[in-house]
Amino acid sequence: MIFWRKYIDPYWKYFVLGPLCIVVEVIGEVLMPKYLAIIINNASRHTPVYSINIMLLMVITAILMMAGGVGGAYFGAKASVNFAADIRVDIYKKVQSFSFANIDKFSTGSLITRLTNDVTQMQNFINILLRMSLRAPGMMIGSLIMVIILRPSLSLVFAVSIPFMIIFVAFIIAQGLPRFSKMQKKIDNLNNTVQENITNSRVVKSFVREKYEVEKFAKVNDELKQSGLSAMTVMILLSPVINLVLNFTIVAVLWYGGGMVLAEKNSMPIGDLSAFISYCNQILMSLMMLTMVIVMSSRSIASSNRIKEVLNEDTDIHDIHAKYKDKKVETGTIEFKDVSFRYYKNSQEKVLDNINLNIDKGTTVGIIGPTGSGKTTLVSMITRLYDPDEGQVLVDGIDVKDYSLANLRNGIGMVLQQNILFSGTIEENLRWGNENATKKEIRQVASFAQADKFISEFNKGYKTNLEQGGVNVSGGQKQRLCIARALLKKPKILIFDDSTSAVDTATESQIRAIFKNELADTTKIIIAQRISSVQDANQIFVIDEGRIVCRGIHDELMDSCDEYREIYYSQIDRK
Repeated sequence: MIFWRKYIDPYWKYFVLGPLCIVVEVIGEVLMPKYLAIIINNASRHTPVYSINIMLLMVITAILMMAGGVGGAYFGAKASVNFAADIRVDIYKKVQSFSFANIDKFSTGSLITRLTNDVTQMQNFINILLRMSLRAPGMMIGSLIMVIILRPSLSLVFAVSIPFMIIFVAFIIAQGLPRFSKMQKKIDNLNNTVQENITNSRVVKSFVREKYEVEKFAKVNDELKQSGLSAMTVMILLSPVINLVLNFTIVAVLWYGGGMVLAEKNSMPIGDLSAFISYCNQILMSLMMLTMVIVMSSRSIASSNRIKEVLNEDTDIHDIHAKYKDKKVETGTIEFKDVSFRYYKNSQEKVLDNINLNIDKGTTVGIIGPTGSGKTTLVSMITRLYDPDEGQVLVDGIDVKDYSLANLRNGIGMVLQQNILFSGTIEENLRWGNENATKKEIRQVASFAQADKFISEFNKGYKTNLEQGGVNVSGGQKQRLCIARALLKKPKILIFDDSTSAVDTATESQIRAIFKNELADTTKIIIAQRISSVQDANQIFVIDEGRIVCRGIHDELMDSCDEYREIYYSQIDRK
């Protein structure tokens, strides 16, 4: 509860007023059977005037109960909805602060489940808890007090039934909690499968894999079904068992109470027996409410633990200890000093091993090498998407860890391998680079990226809506839009991670010419598979198995680097 206090304190009035309103309803619930008993007893004594007064009191009580019930439901909803909304915001903020390593720890589907399903479970539990936390125990305690007052000897039947039910409920909770935790993980798997399939639906169709994907989904869905049934099988025993015990209790009350009414007419009036049975039903209702709370608490505890895992995750990349938080990237010089990196920290295998390199401001640098050699990981360290395990990465002579993350990343434009666009217009996507850019600036960078021409051919031009992921534009168009978006930042360092692979060589040549003429003061790093993409670079680094095996310009590498020549001639042969 201490952990969640942050989300309760701003709405403490709702958390207090809701249960207080329920108290009014509970008092009415406890009094109503007593009023009815008085009316029945007075009817047998022929005192109708007194009964009418009690009836009026019952009407007033019913109105107060209605007000209390409505108030409790209203404040409960206000408290739970606000509570859940604040948790969602914090989870989303936390995920935004994650490094790639943090995100790798949680699958995308799992994060979505935690942000939606798990938070909803918490919201529903808070709502039920506020409405039932005083109602159920209040009704139970009040009803027990009343049955003891009415007939102490007869109330002893509850001394047997209630302890039995408490033990049974505790057993059910112990069995249900781990099953609900397992069920939430199965929901993660289902979300992962659905997201992967829908995101890559074009690939699925092109390979005619619909049947396979349907079978894969059916398997994951069946696992969720079985997990859900396992959890629910335990929980569904609660209500029937409680009903059975309390029905036996009512039968015992009727048996012994009915005998008292018949044997000694004045010992227990018929109205008192009627009230006693009503209180038995109220105890049944209160236990059913507690059952509902317990069922939901089992799921909410599992969801709570999963939410805490995200909120308590230590973000391994932050700028808390940055020495120069106000410092901005000004020139664009880059230096790697003895940099090594492992994805799995306990592994001996290094993705990057003892990397040393210098990149001067305004130069164009090419990085080339086989797939999986560590090229993307290398440039990701410049923007601190990863931090090195050993060594330093310097920008403008300052360790990247000493910049604020915002200032460092604002000074660097990066076009990733995966060219991601978001739902919205083309202009809105480009404004990710600079939300305050003028239309002239937007059109200029689009022209630099060789995108203005095809954008202008759309009916709505820059106001053309892109579907999620930019699926309504081609791969080459998507790449050029992502390049334009990066250029709009006017960064001191530009990183292109194989970002012209879907562009024809003529268009790529035009883009490179623009970079050379218009971005002469910008440091440019080009990761590529094609030699032609880096052939004119001021310096080329050849990386293989996490090491720099060669460095130099094109002609030098052709003379001295076997790996470079092998790549070059393999591409010439393909032509």
